[in-house]
Amino acid sequence: MTALNSHIEKNMDDVKIQEIRARIQEAGVKYIYYQVVTLGGKLLAKVVPATQLERNLAKGIQFHRTAISDMQCNRYGELLGGGTQAAEFTALPDLDTFRVLPWDRSVGAFLCRVYEPGHRLEVGGQPLPTDPRGLLIRAHEGFMERQGMQLKSGCEPEMSWLGDSMKIHPRPDASPAYQLSNLELMRPIYQKVIDYATEMGFDMIEGDYEDPYQLELNWMFDSCELTADRLVLYRQICRQVAKEFGVTASFMAKPYTGGMGNGCHHNLSLWRGETNAFQEEGRTELHLSDVARYSLGGMLKHTPASMLIMASTVNSYKRFWDVGQFAPAQVNWGMDNKTCSVRLSAVGRLEYKMPDASVNPYLSHTALLAAIEHGLENQLDPGQSSDDSSYGRDIDASVRIPLTLGEAVEAFDKDPVIKGAFPGPLATLYAELKHDEWARYCAAVTEWELDMYKEYLP
Repeated sequence: MTALNSHIEKNMDDVKIQEIRARIQEAGVKYIYYQVVTLGGKLLAKVVPATQLERNLAKGIQFHRTAISDMQCNRYGELLGGGTQAAEFTALPDLDTFRVLPWDRSVGAFLCRVYEPGHRLEVGGQPLPTDPRGLLIRAHEGFMERQGMQLKSGCEPEMSWLGDSMKIHPRPDASPAYQLSNLELMRPIYQKVIDYATEMGFDMIEGDYEDPYQLELNWMFDSCELTADRLVLYRQICRQVAKEFGVTASFMAKPYTGGMGNGCHHNLSLWRGETNAFQEEGRTELHLSDVARYSLGGMLKHTPASMLIMASTVNSYKRFWDVGQFAPAQVNWGMDNKTCSVRLSAVGRLEYKMPDASVNPYLSHTALLAAIEHGLENQLDPGQSSDDSSYGRDIDASVRIPLTLGEAVEAFDKDPVIKGAFPGPLATLYAELKHDEWARYCAAVTEWELDMYKEYLP
């Protein structure tokens, strides 16, 4: 039986179908979005009348293959991911992802996994190798089978809310973080986001105002694939709320010069059932168990190659050039040291600070699973913790992170563990997308260049 047929068989569960039908009837759902996550972390969708539910559960939805790479052309006008002649793929919904959109209860939505169409010779019914969501689900299942542990994560999705109504007036050289007056400015927005997220099944826990226009709202940690699902849905919620208030919800890593960037720190722990393997029984101080130490060793060793995933845009690297803005500057770790790339922030929890607000969480967690497993299997020692600031002027090249997207592409290509965590077609297509993005940027004339050179060169 192919993976496609196995998924269809699960979708034919009469009890679950009737549960979804009851939710559709109760909410008055008339339309359903069948959603696919692209390599860039965006949600794609087709809309189908809810009356077609059983048909779509059995047959799925067809998309053009290049949709998975955001239908992006390279600089030569070639459609990346197979060209216009490429075959379609089949997206099958996961029943347990069904949600009713709280801002319009006539619309429901599924998240889908993606497969080769059943009619394709040799590969028909196999998982599409470039599907990031399906990849993480399979990667985590394999990790749990081999290591006997589950990766749980929680993310910290910082983002910027931009618009005339968002203006504040911070004191020079002082941060506006945590000030109640700024949080009050955001009250209508955070209330709506939290309400919508709660209705969509999030266990919201806390939030704060951190920098001009920047808000961070957090929800409870969970298995890594569920955290990834919630992050892409959270972005959908934020864009809806921004639309309602006439502002822009921006997930740029560095939306303006001089301010803090938008990170998306991943807080990680490994669990054996209900036991956190990063903790040791009877110890309450900050410490690393052997499992945590080896996991950290793997994360640090493969951070340079992972940067292409964690900091996936040209703009991402602006976040690392403004030293002193709480973004990491080198590959290191510390006990509650916010300047490090990995921070032991609580007993049994490692905070990985490289990902930014634009990260595709399915790809980031897949890379982390590979790095952690390599650390566990080779008992990689992370070395001594750093107690001092990581923002010194001189940084050893051996612990330096890539500082441009171009450098990150090179580091990714040289690391067989991280690159090998992804199916060959995905690794090749993703690197091609990012190489083209870097080339386009290098060819662009920016406002900074005009300011520096237009009138001042001899």
